[in-house]
Amino acid sequence: MYEDDQLTTDQVVDGLKEALAQGITNGSDQASAVDGYLKNQFIRIVFPPDAAKVESRLRQLGLGNEVDKFIVSMNRGAERAANEAKPIFLQAIKEMTIEDAWGILKGEEDAATQYLKRTTSASLERKFQPIIAQSLNEVSATRYYTDLVSTYNKIPFVEKVNPDLDQYVTEQAIQGLFVLISEEEVKIRRDPTARTTKLLQKVFGNQSSSGHSRY
Repeated sequence: MYEDDQLTTDQVVDGLKEALAQGITNGSDQASAVDGYLKNQFIRIVFPPDAAKVESRLRQLGLGNEVDKFIVSMNRGAERAANEAKPIFLQAIKEMTIEDAWGILKGEEDAATQYLKRTTSASLERKFQPIIAQSLNEVSATRYYTDLVSTYNKIPFVEKVNPDLDQYVTEQAIQGLFVLISEEEVKIRRDPTARTTKLLQKVFGNQSSSGHSRY
């Protein structure tokens, strides 16, 4: 049994899982709220980079309003899907090992988020993409996108484009969730008031007072 200033292995593992669960819940709740993506400059989903020239050209042609509708609909799709990611993340943290937990506790301020990103990104993307696809259809993003790309591709002499919208929004939506989860993790590490349970207070308070953490 490892010990670190009276912290037991079980307390560290349980505390890190609890911190991640709190971060996942708060992050998912923020992202799934109306404008959770759209009005957050750090996670707002913009026109796909591969199709940036489509946006620019269509705005020049006076179709800026249609482009804006599409951007809003992409973010709405991500917001609808974000809440569905929560159980996927929560299932993933159950697999954390003892070594993972101690490494996270003594690591950088976003070490838990990086662990989650490293261990879940591939499976999360596979599970999340059909949710995103359904959400994009429900808010008409797919139709807007198809119409915009078709309009652009009819312009003489342009190089035709058609990036995979579902894949792009899936990647952006997941990255956005990790950004929010990281913010929640930093709060727990830095701010005692963010440690909402006795276990979080013991695990992270111990780190702050023992000098193992910079915060």
